[in-house]
Amino acid sequence: MSADGKIADRSRSAARFASPSDKAHLEKQVSLADAVLFGAGTLRAYGTTLPVSCPQLLQERTVRGQTKQPIQIVCSHSGIIDPRLRFFQQSVPRWLLTTATGNKEYGQKLFERIIVAPTVAGKIDWNVTLGQLSQLGIGKLAVLGGGNLVASLVTEDVIDEFWLTICPLILGGSSAPTPVDGIGLAASLGKKMQLLSAETLNQEVFLHYRVKR
Repeated sequence: MSADGKIADRSRSAARFASPSDKAHLEKQVSLADAVLFGAGTLRAYGTTLPVSCPQLLQERTVRGQTKQPIQIVCSHSGIIDPRLRFFQQSVPRWLLTTATGNKEYGQKLFERIIVAPTVAGKIDWNVTLGQLSQLGIGKLAVLGGGNLVASLVTEDVIDEFWLTICPLILGGSSAPTPVDGIGLAASLGKKMQLLSAETLNQEVFLHYRVKR
């Protein structure tokens, strides 16, 4: 994110202001996960996902008994995703997480598995959905954004750790997205965290937090 806490500019274009070091840092975290979850808006902005390409990280996944690539799970309530995105040409396993409505409207066979998430008042029931993913063998799930998806998970208190990279850039703008969007939480309900590590590399700061419960 930028130094003022934005993950994209006011037009919500793909954020490409991080350094190669941050990309390598992200790839390492992705490599540790059984699957990664991201919203359809994030996919539309970038058009692709980040596969694991480092030979050492690929070898470590093999040693741990994981699949070659983490499963890429796209979360979309509508289930409507452009099949022309380059994401669908990448050599990664692809799943779709959608609602009953999205499942009915989705006609293209672009995903290896479609998971229909239960909803409560129009919102995904994440406790049940994460239980479904666990039963499918996903023990460690990394969430890559965007802000509304992260907000829904924070509200349900199902995120255990945060990795934040602060980049030397100011973007501003009341409409620019943040790591956690949504309607926000009152200060009394805010998630308190414990700082596990802080590292400065060139002009960026890498922060690792654990949510305190």
